[in-house]
Amino acid sequence: MGLLDKIPGELNLFIGGLFTLRRKQALQDSGITHVVSVLRLPLDQEQFKDFAHKVVEVDDVDDENLLEHFPACNKFIQDGLDGGGGVLVHCAMGKSRSATVVCAYLMQRYGITPMDALSQIREARPFCEPNEGFMKQLDLYHSMATPENVEETPAYQRWLYEREVEMSRACGQAPAPENIRFEDEHDQGTSPADYELRCRKCRRTLATSLYVVALHKNTKDQQPSRPGSECSHYFLDPLSWMRPELEAGKMDGRLECPKCKTNVGKYAWQGMQCSCGDWVVPGISLAKGKIDEVKSRPAGSAALGIRMPPSSTGRKGGPGQQNL
Repeated sequence: MGLLDKIPGELNLFIGGLFTLRRKQALQDSGITHVVSVLRLPLDQEQFKDFAHKVVEVDDVDDENLLEHFPACNKFIQDGLDGGGGVLVHCAMGKSRSATVVCAYLMQRYGITPMDALSQIREARPFCEPNEGFMKQLDLYHSMATPENVEETPAYQRWLYEREVEMSRACGQAPAPENIRFEDEHDQGTSPADYELRCRKCRRTLATSLYVVALHKNTKDQQPSRPGSECSHYFLDPLSWMRPELEAGKMDGRLECPKCKTNVGKYAWQGMQCSCGDWVVPGISLAKGKIDEVKSRPAGSAALGIRMPPSSTGRKGGPGQQNL
């Protein structure tokens, strides 16, 4: 292990820290032609005059979005290797940010898991350790099958929305309207719903099982469930009929059936605790006392769908919105 370490295997791929750049002779001897700098520091461009150079300005903190840079970094690394050169990926210490970028490349090239990629890197550089946030991003990237365009991937879009909610919550503010993800507008209609949730008073369909948030009892941040207790709410993803209320900029409030105006639930961007003990963030819920759960019709029957209220904003519905 040194300032410049080669990733074990067939690739002319290296990892290092900022001081690696001072070893000009070592870089030349290793055949390095391309350099990826993964850090937010002023760099002396004179150091890179002999290399193809890509800069990714990120800090080594859990909430930094490095995932959005994976495809471009992968392409840059691949172009360098395809051209017969060598590629150096470096950050400040050659430990977290650079290791994350190399992991993402190895995952895409070989179809391996984040831990398999990290284990390969550690054979040469044992102290490599992406921070917790970057490891979660690598796990998400793996679950998405390492796409070449992450921005168009629903899982990535949902992850961005969840980050926005968390940051807004930390600031004590509701998310900006343009950042709220109404899940039914992104549904591709490929999965059948097991049941529908209807307003008990007017029978209007408000949601289906596709948009019910699964609860996980007894996590470390919540109170244990009471013996014999049952959830008194259905917790949901944001749905487009909630738009007028959720875009009002309030931290919490009531949800009314768009047809009969009956109070059917409530929401709290800061989260709420269900009667079963689960803490849900954000908390968007329908009260079971105001809702009937109705089994969906078998495949081949007419779709019931969630009818959309007229839009006062002139927005066009997303994929799947016409039936929801």
